[in-house]
Amino acid sequence: MQDVHAAALVDPRARLGEGVRVGPWSIVGPDVTLGDGVEIGPHVVVTGKTTIGPRTRLFPFAAVGGEPQDKSSAGEATELLIGADNVIREHVTIHAGTPRGGGATHVGDDNLIMNGSHIGHDCRVGSHCILAAFTGLAGHVVVEDHVVLGGYTGVHQFARIGESVMAAANAKVSKDCVPFSLIAGDRARLVGVNVVGLRRRGFDPETVRAIRQAFHVLFHSKLRFETALARVREEATGSPEVQRLVAFLEKSERGFTR
Repeated sequence: MQDVHAAALVDPRARLGEGVRVGPWSIVGPDVTLGDGVEIGPHVVVTGKTTIGPRTRLFPFAAVGGEPQDKSSAGEATELLIGADNVIREHVTIHAGTPRGGGATHVGDDNLIMNGSHIGHDCRVGSHCILAAFTGLAGHVVVEDHVVLGGYTGVHQFARIGESVMAAANAKVSKDCVPFSLIAGDRARLVGVNVVGLRRRGFDPETVRAIRQAFHVLFHSKLRFETALARVREEATGSPEVQRLVAFLEKSERGFTR
């Protein structure tokens, strides 16, 4: 059973799961799918071909699923896919994808997206992330799992933010951010290893030591970077986390913060 306020405008073609709640003066479009237990607060707009997973909550004046802010877009039937258990606060905007970006914008599960934040077209946001107030992700940005972006962080289009990165407030990110790192500044620079974040994820001391050793070789030794990366790759056989770090660096096309 759904609880749709009499002042809400929900298109009869929209698909609403069990226990969905829609507050007054909210709009839900015809191609929207809301999973079980989704809560749409007052003054929310959900449009386009948008799917929102179970138990996700949207707060007043959030607007999700709108056309991408991209001049190449010609109104194609692209998508926004949002997972389960997300909290999307006031005035957040999340746009659908573009055909050249794969046709969809993706947001994973259990994310806290704070007030005034923007997720642009074709972004891929993982799970268990925090985007603090007024964070802005330009188009085609990739944010991996367990990332924390401080307030007013701005991320350049096509940049990648590796897993368990923590960005200080007002960071301006124009290059890829290495997994497990702390970054800060305009333009963002590498500050160190996100040790607190790793411990909160439950990483054991041995894993944290392996990551710190990899960072030392990569960014603080006097080795050429190619030589340092080869050395870390060779020594990473016992650490899946360091292997993921190496793989991330090998795929970087924009360069990375250091």
